Amino acid sequence: MSVVELKNVSFRYESNGPNILTDVNFALHEGEVILVSGRTGSGKSTLLGMFNGLVPHFSGGTLIGDVLIDGTSIIGQPPRELADTVGFVPQDPLSSFVGTNVEEELAYGMEQLGLDPQTMRRRVEETLDLLSIANLRRRSLRALSGGQQQRVAIGAVLTTHPRLLVLDEPTSALDPMAAEEVLATIARLAHDLALTVVIAEHRMERVIPFVDRIAVVDQGRVRIGGPEEMLLDSPVAPPIVELGRLAGWAPLPLSVRDARKLARAEPLSLGPRIRPARQAVEQVLTAKHITVAYGSKVAVNEVNLELNRKEILALMGRNGCGKSSLMWALQGTGKRDGGRVQVEGIDPADVNADEARMLVGLVPQTAADLLYLESVAEECAAADEQAGAESGTARGLLERLAPGIDLAKHPRDLSEGQRLALVLAIVLSAEPLVLLLDEPTRGLDYPAKRGLAEMLADLSQRGHSIMLSTHDVEFVANVADRVMVMADGDVVSQGPAIEVLRESPAFAPQVSKILGSDWLTVDDVRSAMKAAGVDG
Repeated sequence: MSVVELKNVSFRYESNGPNILTDVNFALHEGEVILVSGRTGSGKSTLLGMFNGLVPHFSGGTLIGDVLIDGTSIIGQPPRELADTVGFVPQDPLSSFVGTNVEEELAYGMEQLGLDPQTMRRRVEETLDLLSIANLRRRSLRALSGGQQQRVAIGAVLTTHPRLLVLDEPTSALDPMAAEEVLATIARLAHDLALTVVIAEHRMERVIPFVDRIAVVDQGRVRIGGPEEMLLDSPVAPPIVELGRLAGWAPLPLSVRDARKLARAEPLSLGPRIRPARQAVEQVLTAKHITVAYGSKVAVNEVNLELNRKEILALMGRNGCGKSSLMWALQGTGKRDGGRVQVEGIDPADVNADEARMLVGLVPQTAADLLYLESVAEECAAADEQAGAESGTARGLLERLAPGIDLAKHPRDLSEGQRLALVLAIVLSAEPLVLLLDEPTRGLDYPAKRGLAEMLADLSQRGHSIMLSTHDVEFVANVADRVMVMADGDVVSQGPAIEVLRESPAFAPQVSKILGSDWLTVDDVRSAMKAAGVDG
């Protein structure tokens, strides 16, 4: 018997509005790991919300058809009645927390189910070890980094031992090693405990080796099948698949190991690597001895950095290493316990907000923090007015990042990726001299990331300096001129992107792992094939 089954399911938010999903039919079985993919705003989060009753119980809207778990319809059941059957981890874990520290959060779901204290204690300890977060047990949830919060959120639903685990962008805030650990743990739970897992994830390169099937959401329809079948012609595909298509490899590789075997058996004819570096000109931002401390914890330890005009600098490192704290200190409104920042001779902390916005623009990790108006159109218009930009500037930027967003929608009704795209458009409309982006690709699909990369390259060429903090190795390989790696508040490595990325297996992109350290992206390979007279 299927664990989950959707029968002729259609859904719309407005009674007279268009269907978000239309005539969806599929079944999920015990021990399966299913990846839900699709463009930003395609309806993935809506589909996931049906499994535990969030849609339509909290979202509103009209659902036609039936959703069954273990053969029983859950239509009309509120999420609390499904808590011991369906574990759901949302995109923004902080919004779902109810405890004050990690141990309390892990125990909360079991308390609601009435489990005895001994069982709760045992499961909390098991989960702390399972997700490697035992050192966080007494930490305040709000004091955790975004990646640490994500792992705690996953742990909080695992302690209830659900039959179905639903995860919305579970690794978007995790560094590569932490993401690998979480996904390996999820796969082990599926294999050892027959847990059925549904994952919506834009960074498919991380997830594909662990999944059994892929469900593609496209224009309200859902197609489901094996990974190779669904990725053969999908416009949303990770670098390893794009490389396999370019090389004409068959079967299509889905892991680095398989791709390396094919690369040895059918080597590519490549010319020289063609990627001219942007020529850095004068320094635009200098920071000296930047220090940020939270009580006895030093998050940023006397960091020095320079950012040049027309340069894109990527800031990387494991969760909690101090990246976000450093960026807020550079922006001027964040905590800074020591050091000075100069942007063309001015410290952003010394001027008013409007002047600072023209010097340094910051897109925070939680994009919704910058949204306060009643519609997307109002947010875009206000951004143009505050920036002194031509009317329609922010709206045009938004369309490039996440096409098709309804301008009448309230920002809270957008998906996580759409909200991020809106905030990017708002900040970019001011065209600040220095642009700081904290996890800018979180919630963005591959086409949207290509659009963002093109936009950042354009801003760079027009004289802007850009610094981005990210765990997205593939995006860094595409856009960065220079990479700086932090650990425990210190800068431990920095240099040209190709040198830093190829030095570390944790930060090496997929193409490097397959073809060697001279190659970072599929575009690099495509250009080299053309130089060798090979059509790709």
